[in-house]
Amino acid sequence: MKIALVHDYLREYGGAERVLETLHEIWPEAPIYTAFRIENSAAGQAFADANVIESPFAPFIKHKNLYSPLRFLAPLIWKSFDFSKFDLVITSASWYISRGFRVNPKTKVICYCHTPPRYLYGYPTSIEWQRYWPVRVYATIVNHFLRMYDFQSAQEVTAFIANSKNVQERIRKFYRRDSTVIYPPVEVEKIIEATKGLSPENYFLIASRIVGAKGIEQAAEVAKKAKVRIKVIGEPSGLKWFGGKLANLKNEYVEFLGRVSDRELYQYYGKCKAFLALATNEDFGMTLVEAMAAGRPVIAFRGGGYRETIVEEKTGLFFNKPTVESLMRVFREFGEVGEKIKPEDCREQARKFSKERFKKEMIEFVRSI
Repeated sequence: MKIALVHDYLREYGGAERVLETLHEIWPEAPIYTAFRIENSAAGQAFADANVIESPFAPFIKHKNLYSPLRFLAPLIWKSFDFSKFDLVITSASWYISRGFRVNPKTKVICYCHTPPRYLYGYPTSIEWQRYWPVRVYATIVNHFLRMYDFQSAQEVTAFIANSKNVQERIRKFYRRDSTVIYPPVEVEKIIEATKGLSPENYFLIASRIVGAKGIEQAAEVAKKAKVRIKVIGEPSGLKWFGGKLANLKNEYVEFLGRVSDRELYQYYGKCKAFLALATNEDFGMTLVEAMAAGRPVIAFRGGGYRETIVEEKTGLFFNKPTVESLMRVFREFGEVGEKIKPEDCREQARKFSKERFKKEMIEFVRSI
């Protein structure tokens, strides 16, 4: 088969890019088509050796974050690609839609959907664009037409894969399409090996892009009130105004470490008291599975994809409201329950989401269609 891989764009390196990286491992000869690539970015460097083909719009939209305000160009960007010579196209789709390209009637299109675009359907987004009234007016007009395109292009897909049951429900609701759940790939065995013999130290851990809707602000406030140490791994993304908030969030109990290597990240996982997953409606959440692979429990908001990975009081604890008070309450509960959570139970749960399982299920799915 002639196979092509498609991805929104290559800039930040997060869960969606880890999925693309694993797809590239399965089909290394398949070219990767994308709206644009920032060469010196984390994602750009991760795919430096791959055959990456950018859209004709790339030289324009990649500069000064123009890809976001000019998102109305998405239909033109994807229609500029002609995949009629390919037997199979696998698209890794999130907020930039990544569908609607030209194919021949025999070409199969599989969409691995990380989520229908959150900004189109009222879900919290990382950049909180609604705070500016001119942007709200502009977005109301543009998003209307993008929702139409999003729905129409979804009907052209041969088969959908959802990254969680949570996203599966969204696909059914917004696209009226059935989908198969294949959870994202996590380097479970590698993390287990890298964290052998590590013991918990006196800090809690967050690993996330430094953006809105991730609960970082609440965590900083709780750290100061409860006098608990929290380390935050990740780099600012999206609008610059949130990155500027870091100065106000820093205090003697909160330490921002920036981006670190996977090897360093695994060490932080293995030495933390517990991992904090605070987003209110996360699509899936790979980092908390990584923390469980390191044998560490998780404190998470009871919502989104988190409910599919944590076994309550066996691998972690939930809190019910996205407030400082609710988070404070679960911190107090963790003092009693946390010590009863066994590292081996956390690792066993994490194995359900391994990279090896992902590869096996993806290959079987492709064969099935």
